[in-house]
Amino acid sequence: MAKMADGIPLLSASTQRTLADKLYEKRKNAAREVEAVIRGLVAQQDHDRISSLLSLLVNDFALSPQSNHRKGGLIGLAAATMGLGSEAVQHLEKIIPPVLNSFTDQDSRVRYYACEALYNIAKVTRGDLVLFFNDIFDALCKLSADSEPSVQQAAHLLDRLVKDIVTESDQFSIEEFIPLLRERMNVLNPFVRQFLVGWITVLDSVPDIDMLGFLPDFLDGLFNMLSDSSHEIRQQADSALAEFLQEIKNAPSVDYGKMAEILVQRAASADEFTRLTSFTWLNEFVKLSGEQLVPYYADILGAILPAISDQEEKIRVVAKETNEELRTVKAEPAEGFDIGAVLVIARRELGSDWEATRLEALRWIALLLERHRTEVLSFLDDIFPALLSSLADTSDEVVCLVLEVQACIAGDAQHFHRLMVFLVHKFKIEQTLLEKRGTLALRRLCTLLDAERVYRELANIFEGEADLEFATTMVQALNLILLTAPELAEMRSLLKQSLLNPAGRDLFVSLSASWCHSAIATVSLCLLGQAYQHASAVIQALGESDINVNLLVQVDKLVRLLETPTFAYLRLQLLEPGRYPSLLKTLYGLLMLLPQQSAAFKILRTRLKTVPSQTFMHMQPSLPHTEFPGLSAIRRTASAGGYSQILSHIPTIQTSSTSEDGERSSDNINGPLGINFAAQLKQFEHMQHQHHLYQSQNKAPRRTLTPPPAQNGHHLSRTSDDVSDSVRRTRAASQVRMPQRTSWRS
Repeated sequence: MAKMADGIPLLSASTQRTLADKLYEKRKNAAREVEAVIRGLVAQQDHDRISSLLSLLVNDFALSPQSNHRKGGLIGLAAATMGLGSEAVQHLEKIIPPVLNSFTDQDSRVRYYACEALYNIAKVTRGDLVLFFNDIFDALCKLSADSEPSVQQAAHLLDRLVKDIVTESDQFSIEEFIPLLRERMNVLNPFVRQFLVGWITVLDSVPDIDMLGFLPDFLDGLFNMLSDSSHEIRQQADSALAEFLQEIKNAPSVDYGKMAEILVQRAASADEFTRLTSFTWLNEFVKLSGEQLVPYYADILGAILPAISDQEEKIRVVAKETNEELRTVKAEPAEGFDIGAVLVIARRELGSDWEATRLEALRWIALLLERHRTEVLSFLDDIFPALLSSLADTSDEVVCLVLEVQACIAGDAQHFHRLMVFLVHKFKIEQTLLEKRGTLALRRLCTLLDAERVYRELANIFEGEADLEFATTMVQALNLILLTAPELAEMRSLLKQSLLNPAGRDLFVSLSASWCHSAIATVSLCLLGQAYQHASAVIQALGESDINVNLLVQVDKLVRLLETPTFAYLRLQLLEPGRYPSLLKTLYGLLMLLPQQSAAFKILRTRLKTVPSQTFMHMQPSLPHTEFPGLSAIRRTASAGGYSQILSHIPTIQTSSTSEDGERSSDNINGPLGINFAAQLKQFEHMQHQHHLYQSQNKAPRRTLTPPPAQNGHHLSRTSDDVSDSVRRTRAASQVRMPQRTSWRS
């Protein structure tokens, strides 16, 4: 018991007993006596006695193991502070700690009276209490989630008073407070969250306190509250964020970078409202300071691209708008723009499940190629495999855009060759890609990169291809596209001039070596180039080799293609059989290869029956005016077999200086303009011999290419549909086992 120097107690024994009474009223009366004693000591300026009395209240009461003593100590300390008045500031270091310690007391009534005591102390000390603000804030934060409603209510009253004091004080240090606030922001308790949002809002309203400057420290916590189960908390957090965003718009300078990192993380939240708010902020950030965010472009883009396909329409709209804003900012590597990081994001999103995201990823690659071609090409090894894999995409729009990007890359000669090699390799290792997207890819590249250039490069690659089976498949595919695709109309026109001008001859020769991988492709090329005598020689050469089902299917397709507009000129030339005997010989050769019951046989035979014999009267005046020599014999023996018999009835006729194959000179040795058809025939026979050896060693069924069906908006011709059906027949036929050395000559 504290006593004065003369041994007289500072408080009477009766007062001390009453201060620890279980009844509140008695404790309150004792507290009045404490206040009176303190006032007297203050009047005497006896600070030593005041200190002794405060020690008595702290040690014997506030820190007592007895709850009633602790209650009395709290009310006594509050009364002593009221008695001290303006002198209280000198003794706050003794008064405040035991009160705050009581905030965690096990007895809820003690916690309640602790709130009451601090409330009364705060009313007296006002601004001086700010020196203990962090400790008080920490204690109130814990009490805001107290299990006892009365304690919560008392804490709320105290909280409001402290807020008033802080907003009026010029001693509050935001720098010292922010670390404590940041530490508490991740608490999940809803009462604590409300408490924190309340303080953030209040402090932000104080003109002299710059909460915006410290926003990155607690922004993540606010966004975390947007997904709280309590509607009230979500609303409070949203209101606080909206206010801060408005302040950002009006602020002269803001640290966008740190906040952008937080927003990117929150943009991946499972909560829809959190994502929407995050993208709304990012959108504003890009508009307000796109240049400052340049180093964060990759991260922002990584958040935006998936959101373009978000299930929520509002998020999709904001994400698309933000993406467009990003595209308008012309950033440079010198400004911190990481092209490699952006390409990594774009490459990753090429594998997205959503078409819209994949398309935007491709548009970013295209944009970077346009603005930073050299830098992008330095990452070619990283992005090219992903681009090639995207050719198997289920979306035609994605595939077409992939091809546009690849065509842009292939603008340089070295990259053009690399693209073709990469593409061929991809087709080789992925049969599914070849079947599903091969035709679309090749046709689109022909449009984007010049068909003749593409075909010359591919022909050069396949001429030396070691996998002869794959080479055959690709040559047949290229030939089919050449004969049917509208995009290659100019190339077909040039090939028709193969025997008339150097450009056509050069193209014909450049293709013929690789076309030798497929006999019927070679025949098709000859028919297109009007080298009918060479076509006939190729067909006769086939009689010396095995004629299997695959070959017959190719003949079937060629016969059907002969009825298309592509070969209208050829059908018209049949009006002059005397001028084009090798054409007739070639067509009968094809007819003799086909089984008589096949549809193609009937189609071609019907066509040949329409060849008029009367035209020979004008071409051969020295012959009888009845019929072209041998034509009736041809017709008599056409269905009976005898290929050698058929050919024997077709003479090689030359009229004046013009025969066929342009008929300006014979192509027995060297064709017009120097095409050495004899050497070409030897090259064909050599290649077919290589195929024979290859097939005898590799018995696996040959792969085929299925052109995609026509799709709206992608200019696939009706012919391609027919070709697709034909190729499916090829695949089915390739599964039929043919006996060795089967003859189809009769």
